[in-house]
Amino acid sequence: MKHILKMMDLSRSDIFQILDLADQLKYEKQNGMEHKLLNGKSIGMIFDKASTRTRVSFETGAYQLGAQPLFLTASELQIGRGEPIQDTARVLSRYLDCLIIRTSKQKDVEDYVKYGSIPIINGLTDFSHPCQTLCDLMTIKEYFGNMEHLNVCFIGDGSNVCNSFIVGALTMNMNVRVATPKGYEPDKKVLEFASQFSNQFKLVNDPIQAIQDADVVMTDTWASMGYQDDIACRINDFKGFTINDELLSHAKEDVMVLHPLPAYRGQEISEEVFESHAKEIFENAENRLHIQKAILVLLLKDK
Repeated sequence: MKHILKMMDLSRSDIFQILDLADQLKYEKQNGMEHKLLNGKSIGMIFDKASTRTRVSFETGAYQLGAQPLFLTASELQIGRGEPIQDTARVLSRYLDCLIIRTSKQKDVEDYVKYGSIPIINGLTDFSHPCQTLCDLMTIKEYFGNMEHLNVCFIGDGSNVCNSFIVGALTMNMNVRVATPKGYEPDKKVLEFASQFSNQFKLVNDPIQAIQDADVVMTDTWASMGYQDDIACRINDFKGFTINDELLSHAKEDVMVLHPLPAYRGQEISEEVFESHAKEIFENAENRLHIQKAILVLLLKDK
């Protein structure tokens, strides 16, 4: 692993390596053990989009590892005044040991790799959110002990979280069902990847069909950043896709419910379901810290 750009770049072995190290770092943190594994490293974060979990977990994680986190917004850099990515990437590669990018275009993240010479981590693009999916896999593994052959489903918008969740779950040999309204399906590249798993993947427009006997139910906001302007239209299109008690009754009795947050209660998930599954939702949020620390260590230690 030289970079973390999208889930399709990671093998089962890569994912297990990240999860195993995240488990170790989480255990050490919970038992008051310091792990200053990245002393002297400087980690830059260029964020074009607002963030709570990604920013705080990366900054805190870098500090706990002994590294220096530098939060950078495009408006504070020359890139905000028109300096091209290729120049920014080459300059920052001479100052920093790693860059985390949170932006809209997947191509921008890949351009930082093309022109830079340090590890690049995708903190979110419109196409992919690999750190979130790795966190989801960690929480599922903690909850069930084993991921093999679990029935997992995603209900909602086929956006970046859905794209990454499909790839991650299939790579770890889970059975994946996705329900989206027509016109909100996952990216074509993801569906092409999923076509290799014809016996384990199903895309439908009926949430009841997708959630049948599910071990894990995942959802996300119906209007990701950049799509809030058409929320009224989306609320209409997503009628029947709210994770509520009635819909959840079709899943297994001990079903796990995950949400990457922020959650809009009454839209993609009901207040009752959210609160009754808050333990795993917020455990999942905490795991962003441990997963991202593991990624940083694997990309930077001994380099």
